[in-house]
This record gives sequence, structure tokens and C-alpha cells, in this order.
Amino acid sequence: MSEEKNWALEQNLKYNRLTAFKLFAMTSSMVISVNELAPFGKTGPTALFYLLIAGIIWFIPITQMAGEMASISGWEKGGIFTWVKDTLGERTGWTALCYQWVHITVGMCTMMYVIIGALSITFNTPWFNTTPWVRFLLMMIILWLTTAIQVIGVRKIGRIAEWLFILGIAIPVITIIIGFLVYVIQGHHLYMNINWHTILPHELNGTTLVAFVPFILAFCGGEASAPHVKNLENPKSYSKVMLGLAVTAICFDLFGSMAIGMTVPKSEIRNSTGFVYAYGVLMNSIGLDGNLIQKIVGILLATGVIGQLGNWISGPNQGMLVAAKQGYMPKYFAHTTKRGVPFRLMVVQSLIVTVASVLITFTSGKDADVAFNISLAGTTAQYLMVYMIMLVAYIVLKKNHDDIPRAYYMAKGKIKGIIIAAIAMVITVLAFFVTFIPAEGTPDNLRFTYVVLLIGMCVVVTIVPIVLYHYKDKWTW
Repeated sequence: MSEEKNWALEQNLKYNRLTAFKLFAMTSSMVISVNELAPFGKTGPTALFYLLIAGIIWFIPITQMAGEMASISGWEKGGIFTWVKDTLGERTGWTALCYQWVHITVGMCTMMYVIIGALSITFNTPWFNTTPWVRFLLMMIILWLTTAIQVIGVRKIGRIAEWLFILGIAIPVITIIIGFLVYVIQGHHLYMNINWHTILPHELNGTTLVAFVPFILAFCGGEASAPHVKNLENPKSYSKVMLGLAVTAICFDLFGSMAIGMTVPKSEIRNSTGFVYAYGVLMNSIGLDGNLIQKIVGILLATGVIGQLGNWISGPNQGMLVAAKQGYMPKYFAHTTKRGVPFRLMVVQSLIVTVASVLITFTSGKDADVAFNISLAGTTAQYLMVYMIMLVAYIVLKKNHDDIPRAYYMAKGKIKGIIIAAIAMVITVLAFFVTFIPAEGTPDNLRFTYVVLLIGMCVVVTIVPIVLYHYKDKWTW
């Protein structure tokens, strides 16, 4: 019997063994996105400064801490729920899991605004983007069709999403960067001047601080792959993988945003349509048919983001399914289809997205950029709530349980680890409060609405997990 168990364990390790490159590829698909490239382009040369701060001083430490916690025996499953539960208690662990699940509901609104913006250019229908009820109707069609198709199973959805990512995101971004290099070589006018004087922000005010928000969101999600650290052929290579990912993401975001910011005047960049619009301008400038290419890219980008939307519907619900089975939610939500799809949870998630879509779309009126900015800030604020809990959990782990053996260490020294976590915490808390400052360009009559919506979403997200936990194991349906 012992030999059979050893053989099974050996086969399991062999089957799940990961190379450093495969982990890099998996995590890249979770972190890299085009949603923030237009806001980055509008930020100007200081985008480089913000990318370096967010990538090096925040993202790398966060992923290293996650890797250390995930490498502890028994902590490799359950992700942030397990890490927090075993350091701060069950209630806090459940709260962190809820925050992580709910944050993407607002994030889906951001994705759909990008999809609709791309389609509005492709079909030359700007009213897609400027008429609230049309925008909302399109969002519902995209959302519920993407939810319905989940019944084919997580594995098939994952394969489709991989191809859509390559066709709709990777290829367009790589080609716009190549087009940008041709643009520079041909000697065209650059709308941005990069030097030491322009890179550093010279004033710390609401405008410069809130510009930092999308840069933090651009690096969120890297901790999701941390549970795989024990499956690496060499666990110590995890730090190199995350460093490589940080460099790749910084370069991807930097060149992608520069391709937009340097070729299009800042006043013409719109957050929801900026990428596709810049594509047309850039291709025309280098002698190609920008109008035709722009329409093709609009379709590709829309399908690519729809693929990401599908991933975000299927992925996070797996963790909530386990929670439902453990009594944190009514057993009704622990049901799955024959293909193992937690469809009932997906419907609940999509209903939450629908409510968020109504609130954000109709309160922002005709201004698509305001709707985009509110959803972007809401997503960031809610995700940062997760990171604040995670950082406290890591500090408690280093302070009280540094003797627990683990396969990987961010920092061997207790004090060093706590100091790094404290610095990351300062950045996280600062970024959280900055998200409530209305983004640049928000009309005066919508600034109050902007803040109230963000506060309201965060308050609701804070209360719901506490209420649900109160009824743990008491559900009768």
C-alpha cells in the first residue's frame, strides 16, 4: 500500500512539474493586458517612473511573499484563503477570498467598455460608446453570452481563451510596437519628450497621484500563480521568473503606451478607444491603410478581451465553489454541471456585474471615459483591499511563525522580510486612498458621483463577506 502511495505521489509530481518558462507564460497571461495602455499613454513620460515604482518596489515583493507562503507545506492549495486563514483566522481568510472574487465583477465592466470602444471604431458607430442605454445593452449581450458559453467546460474555455489572447492581444500589441519603431525611424513628429526632467513628477497633487492608479492595477494578479512554486523543477528559480515577468510587463506596458502617447496628441486619446484609434493614426503615418487595419484590429482586440472576460468568469469561481462546499455559502451554489462548471455561481457573479454596469454606465452619462475610469478605480481599490490583508498575513507569518519550514524564502531574515512588506503596505494603502480622487478629465458635475460610487462599492464589498460568514454552516438551502 505504501509503495502504491509513493508511486501515485511520484506520478502526481511528474504530471504537475513545471519549468520556469511555463510558469512565466502562465503568470504573464494573468498580468499582461491592454486595458491600461491608453491611460498610460495619456500619463506621458512619467509613465516610466510609475511603471518602475509599481513593478520593482511593489509587484516583485508581492509575488515573492506569495511564493514564500505558497511554498509552506499544506499551504500550496487554496491560495490567499489558506495563507490568510492560517495566520489571521478563518473569518479574515474568507473575507480576503470574497474580496478577490468580487473585485473582478467591476473589472469586467472595464473589459466590456474596451470591447465596445473597439467595436465602435470598427463599425464606425461612435454612438455605441456615447449612448448609455446602447452601451449597457451591448454589455449585457457580451456578458451573458460569455457566461452562457461557460457550460462547455473550463478546459475548453481555457483553450479558446489562449488562442483569443494570441490573436486579439499579443499580435496587435506586438505589431503596434513594431509600427511605432518604424514611425520613429521614419522621423515623424513625437508628441512626447522623454528625459530625466520629464520622467519625474514635479508636483504631488491629486492629478499626479491618481495617475498612479492604473499602474498598480497593471501588476495585480501575479500572486495567483504562487501556489505552483512547489511544482517548479527548482523552487529557487521562482524569484527569477517573477523578476523576468516584471521586466517583461514593464517593457510591454512602456512600449505599448509610448506607441500611443508619442503618436497621438494627448487631447485625442480616449481610454476606451485609445488603443484602436492610435493603431489607425500610426499605420496611416507610416504609409499603410490605417482605416482598414484599424477596423481589423478592433475586431481582434474585442475578441481577445472577450477571451479574457471568459477566463475571469470561469477561473475565480473555482475557489468560491470550494468555499460553498465548505459551508461558507448555501449548498445551492456548490452545484456543478456534468462538466464540473459552477454555473450557479457564475450566474450570481454576472448578476453582480449587471448591477455594477447599471450604476456605472448610467451615472456617467455620455462620457465613456468617466465610466471607464470609475470601473478601473473600483477594480483597483477592491483588489488593493485583498493585498492589504495579504501583507498583514505575511508580516504575522514572519513575526510569529518564521520557524515553519518552506521551500522558498523571499528573505531569510525576519526583520528584512517585515521591512520589505511594510514598504509594500505603505504603497498599497497610499494607492488605495488615491483611487478615490476623480481621474483627470472628470467633469465637475460627475466628480461627486465618482467618489460616492467608489465608496459605496467598497462599503458593500466590506460588509457582504461578514454577513455571509455569520451564517456559515447555517444555510438551509
